[in-house]
Amino acid sequence: MMRLPLPDLCDAYPDAVHVAEPMFNNYGGNDCFSGEIATVICFEDNSVIAARVEEAGRGRVLVVDAGGSLRCGVLGDNLAQKALDNGWSGLIIYGCIRDVDIIETLPIGVAALATHPLKSVKRNIGRVDETVSFAGVQWVPGQFVYADNNGVLVSATALTLPA
Repeated sequence: MMRLPLPDLCDAYPDAVHVAEPMFNNYGGNDCFSGEIATVICFEDNSVIAARVEEAGRGRVLVVDAGGSLRCGVLGDNLAQKALDNGWSGLIIYGCIRDVDIIETLPIGVAALATHPLKSVKRNIGRVDETVSFAGVQWVPGQFVYADNNGVLVSATALTLPA
């Protein structure tokens, strides 16, 4: 994947990008990732995330609205590995993750609010492919997300850096 530094994208497309509020930490082995947005909405239940990462990722980024919960991790090393194995570019979690020592060794992007050692429940409650809103931006399935150590941004179209 070609690295597209976010400051350069913001300079090249100031009217086309929406920058997420700076609340995410990078935990995956890839600190620069991008792709088409797919979404999951869940709260302290990772069953729908587990089902979603079983799908072919095709380079997409799974954006999870976990309600900003800081009470459990909704992504662990097993689900991160499944996402990697199935071709997801990365995951952005509006909530917590766990198993970070293993996740940081995997060549996949993972951004989340924080870490928490407690696992989530599994009640199969959640929704997929709906527009979600957090961090000051709209996350629309089919639009594009870009993440690196500078932050996270969303664009309605795929972006490239001018030559």
